[in-house]
Amino acid sequence: MKLEASAPDSVPSAEQVIAATRAWLERAVIGQQLCPFAAGPYLTDRVRLCVSTQLSTAGLLQDLCRELQALRDADPLQCETTLLIHPQVLAEFLDYNDFLDDCDAAVASLGLEGELQVASFHPNYRFAGTSEQDITNFTNRSPYPMLHLLREASVARAVATFPDIDEIGARNMETLRRLGHEGWRRLWNE
Repeated sequence: MKLEASAPDSVPSAEQVIAATRAWLERAVIGQQLCPFAAGPYLTDRVRLCVSTQLSTAGLLQDLCRELQALRDADPLQCETTLLIHPQVLAEFLDYNDFLDDCDAAVASLGLEGELQVASFHPNYRFAGTSEQDITNFTNRSPYPMLHLLREASVARAVATFPDIDEIGARNMETLRRLGHEGWRRLWNE
């Protein structure tokens, strides 16, 4: 399996999207400990993986609102978090990055500020001030564009229980620097 750094030319099936996302979660996010909080919900099957078939940002926004409401209404012991994966829209990172303002507006319009938040992952993720191929960008690079819907209560619990929470970003960047581009490629060729 190979994790590509750009959107695919053909439309992948939902099964392919989910398989690639699971591999990314298992090999990178959990396997490289990029998120110390991911293993618990993932290994207890409390991560909803939802593939959007939308072709427009307006349609994706509808799916986002539906998923935000579903997460709000779900029992956290059954569904802790949601990954809304959208392989057919917002393939360009700058467009995706601009769309994040629409995501925040959707959270606010649904009255979910302080309850839910949206985090971002994209195949071409790029932190401000970095070059396109800077390995540290790979901390937020996913196989497909996706929006990570999180419960604020879960984030608050994680922050309260994890020592040195502010060091996670720096630690992740150091992990990626040690791994390097070749090590990152090996993750997907094993």
